[in-house]
Amino acid sequence: MAFPDGFLWGSATAAHQVEGNNIASDFWALEHVGGPMFAEPSGDACDHYRLYREDIALLRDLGFTSYRFSIEWARVEPEDGVFSRAAIAHYREVLEACHEHGITPMVTLHHFTSPRWLMKHGGWEYDGTPDRFAAYCRTVMAELGPLIPYVCTINEVNIASLTRRMIEDMTAAQRADAPTGGEQAPVGVSADAAEQARDWRTPAAAALGTTADNLNLFLFTWSDNGAEIVRRAHIAARGAIKEVSPSTKVGITLALQDYQPGPGGEKAADERWAEAFDCFLPAMDGDDFVGVQNYSRVVVGPDHALPHPAGAELTQMGYEFYPQALENVLRRAASAGLPMFVTENGLATEDDTRRVEFVRLALEGVARCLADGIDVRGYYYWSALDNFEWMLGYRPKFGMIAVDRETQERTVKDSARLLGDIARRNTLDSAAD
Repeated sequence: MAFPDGFLWGSATAAHQVEGNNIASDFWALEHVGGPMFAEPSGDACDHYRLYREDIALLRDLGFTSYRFSIEWARVEPEDGVFSRAAIAHYREVLEACHEHGITPMVTLHHFTSPRWLMKHGGWEYDGTPDRFAAYCRTVMAELGPLIPYVCTINEVNIASLTRRMIEDMTAAQRADAPTGGEQAPVGVSADAAEQARDWRTPAAAALGTTADNLNLFLFTWSDNGAEIVRRAHIAARGAIKEVSPSTKVGITLALQDYQPGPGGEKAADERWAEAFDCFLPAMDGDDFVGVQNYSRVVVGPDHALPHPAGAELTQMGYEFYPQALENVLRRAASAGLPMFVTENGLATEDDTRRVEFVRLALEGVARCLADGIDVRGYYYWSALDNFEWMLGYRPKFGMIAVDRETQERTVKDSARLLGDIARRNTLDSAAD
């Protein structure tokens, strides 16, 4: 179970979830509206904007060779057409710190959050958003491209359709008075929250200086037009990046569940995969890689997702503990014909022994894929730090490194030591030594 030379071993974060005080973003405003949508505001988060050097050094010391993080559009372009030289300089320093410590950076240019001003135009339903996003990407990559070997334009371009599916599953289950395993809901969305959001839109729009009709957040733009805007934004961004930084490898990341058919669910499971993956293949034409992000499986019946199996172990996010899903998803995603990185895979739990087991089993699946000639070039655990999990606040613990909410002190968990040791040896044999 040795991994190829040059295989990237990393962990991932997102700017809004770890940096803190991302005040020019749409989510910052929404967190402070009040009401039931957010458990708590992000505040200082993990103070990673200030502590990035220590965090990168810690990842290096643990044995990791790569770090996936996002550059925050709202910091770089806090007003429409106005770019912050200070923010660009900050991210240059983050990238330089990676290189100084022998860490290969993988950068995401949009990870769920957008500048406040975009909502005044109509957000991710606005026809001009792809051009505006591409202009931001061009600016960043013209300045920082030589320091960025890999860039993901948009994180989880398919997340809105998955969230919509999850709401449909929950609604169908409620009508049938039955539980459901449901779709992946990495932002902590629930059917009740979706209902509450209808009343929440008006004050939320007011907080962003726009109207409810224009409040089209990336995560909740569920229309076909919104999905097309996102696909166009990726294509436009890729073109801009290739123009100013041709040596940078460009891709997107997709949230991909392991859709397994239950009784009578074969057609429905295939339809869900097509919606989550196949629909994005045309937009990926010209990409250098695809980022695969997986956390669990969904068992699908003919009409909606089926309940979790009796006695199934569930995570803090309500997913089934099912690390075997990653191997199944990688084998299916290989049909795109692109090199793959596992850009997110992880577990929300207070019990780190379960995280250790999850990582072991997931990586055994990756190793089997490699042995069969499937082109997987790296594995990034989500997340490096216990961070802000969107609407759920700080309760879910995904991190390999704990963060004290009062002091910002970092405490390394056994799972980080395990994965770092595997990275150093580039083999799973380390787990037995």
